[in-house]
Amino acid sequence: MTSAKPVIALTSGEPAGIGPELCVRAARAVRGAELVLIGDRSLLGGAPRIEHVPLARPAVPGKLDSANARYVLAVLERAIHGCMQGEFAAMVTAPVQKSVINDAGIAFTGHTEYLAERAGAEHVVMMLVGGGLRVALATTHLALAAVPGAISRESLANTLRVLDGDLRRRFHIARPRILVAGLNPHSGESGHLGREDIDVIAPAIAAARNAGIDASGPLPADTLFVPERLKHADAVLAMYHDQGLPVLKYASFGRGVNITLGLPFIRTSVDHGTALELAGTGRADAGSLEEALQLAIELASARR
Repeated sequence: MTSAKPVIALTSGEPAGIGPELCVRAARAVRGAELVLIGDRSLLGGAPRIEHVPLARPAVPGKLDSANARYVLAVLERAIHGCMQGEFAAMVTAPVQKSVINDAGIAFTGHTEYLAERAGAEHVVMMLVGGGLRVALATTHLALAAVPGAISRESLANTLRVLDGDLRRRFHIARPRILVAGLNPHSGESGHLGREDIDVIAPAIAAARNAGIDASGPLPADTLFVPERLKHADAVLAMYHDQGLPVLKYASFGRGVNITLGLPFIRTSVDHGTALELAGTGRADAGSLEEALQLAIELASARR
């Protein structure tokens, strides 16, 4: 790259949500990088640098339109291509609305899964950063009833490998210390409250330790997030979405950042959704997007 500053792609997300307005505000506030906002210029007026991707139909704040679903994916495709080609040092994403993409007849489970597929990543991990915490997830957007069946020794071993590797590579932590939550209350209470902690999670942790990863657990989730334990850890691995993220979101007060580990490029995002009810009102908080941009800049600058 010829620029003295990292070039960061910022995707504008669902056009009827708060993403476009937050992108414009965040782009004005954040320093230390050259930002390229990707989206329809009609949504991003006043931004310093825009790469235009045309809407299929004019967007109305708060009103979803499945006609624009492919536009949302086209915006992502442009950022992915730029990252894979080395044009962008990182990408930061405003929120998308999964339901309207599915309503358009396109199978879409979320940013994380879509990016993994398009980048050819073997295994990716969702991690949120904020409030002094790093919380990674063994599973992401699943019904609670589906979580136990989605956790295997192999998947946990891969998750711990990616988490350890990116904490070293992206965050420059020489020997990351990872706390692993149990799945069941009291980590299964010696099998009386479920066998997953004994039969699946503990063996995966043992295998990770044999591979040189400093992982501890499974630990009961209700006592894992106490200050005494956390001060000796660099990250927590929670088994499912609502096990770890309520704690982080409480600690980060709306300024949490979502980072996808295991990709061949840096990707960060907000910790919230499209907030359709706030779109166009000017009342949406840009704090999480600003933090996502700042983290992407820090990670990209450290890599250069």
